[in-house]
Amino acid sequence: MRFLFYTHSLISDWNHGNAHFLRGVMRELLALGHDARALEPEDSWSRQNLLADGGPQAVADFHATFPRLQSQIYGADFDHAAAVDGADVVVVHEWSDPALVKRIGDLRRAGGRFTALFHDTHHRAVSREGEIAGLDLSGYDGILAFGETLRERYLKAGWGRQVFTWHEAADTALFHPLQAQEEGDLIWIGNWGDDERSAELAEFLIRPAHDLNLRATVRGVRYPDHALRQLDDAGIAYGGWIANARAPEAFARHRVTVHVPRGPYVRELPGIPTIRPFEALACGIPLVSAPWSDAEGLFRDGDFRWAQDGDQMRAHLRELVNDPAARAEQAARGLETIRARHTCAHRASELLAILDTLSARERKSA
Repeated sequence: MRFLFYTHSLISDWNHGNAHFLRGVMRELLALGHDARALEPEDSWSRQNLLADGGPQAVADFHATFPRLQSQIYGADFDHAAAVDGADVVVVHEWSDPALVKRIGDLRRAGGRFTALFHDTHHRAVSREGEIAGLDLSGYDGILAFGETLRERYLKAGWGRQVFTWHEAADTALFHPLQAQEEGDLIWIGNWGDDERSAELAEFLIRPAHDLNLRATVRGVRYPDHALRQLDDAGIAYGGWIANARAPEAFARHRVTVHVPRGPYVRELPGIPTIRPFEALACGIPLVSAPWSDAEGLFRDGDFRWAQDGDQMRAHLRELVNDPAARAEQAARGLETIRARHTCAHRASELLAILDTLSARERKSA
């Protein structure tokens, strides 16, 4: 089959985690013998920031790391009708321009021979509900929601008739255990963003690292001055943007990592961990997580450690940093679950199963 992915950017992962997942899924689809390519707008803010942060070399690094992945940049005069006419499956990401979302749905409804899927990997359905409610999804065959609670939100709001849960996962061709010289105790890779988890980052990352005198590093973007001051006061090194392809090596150079979910996921979209924990566990690094509800049972007890407050985080980090056997046991268990259930190969197979389901329903209703 011929897959076409409309994404905000495939080339850039600057503050754009969906690129991580789509790269892995496209790679797996190609390995299965399908054709897969992406389209991204010329005014992509993620790619523009990537160029400002890493220069042209950052784009060259993407092509060198993912030589089989193709992403075409389109402008205002691009012929979308011709592009989708050559596809069997068109997947449109929720960061796409609303007019484009409607355009693809209209092309499908007007007799397009492709299956049209809308893909949501964000909390806007609860944090900025009006933006999602304002999208015209009536021409789409199905919705891909990256968690069961998000799927239920779409169904309850009437935004889609056929909505499927399709979690993100680790691209294990890239994310796997590596051997590297140790540089520190704790690393956290994540973006500060819009102060959605400022208090949580202070409780579960900054203060524990300071109190335990850990050799700690933070990588990511969108850190305001007050956040940088907090890191500096705590003795935490800030390394700025890191290409996702370099994250496995960064994990390998540290003893432990943490997960601090954003507030909207914890409060209103339980069961959605986002992609970072999948990737970290796939690299074989022990992980300690701030509270969130694993409502869908994605993980087993013991795949990572839970910290209900800052005191528990300090206790877990103290043990894992100082006990090599505990680190090895923790890492092995989390890695086992990722390899068994949460790789991009699993998600590619799930996508093909969803397409089979839609095809069967269409034949039945014909």
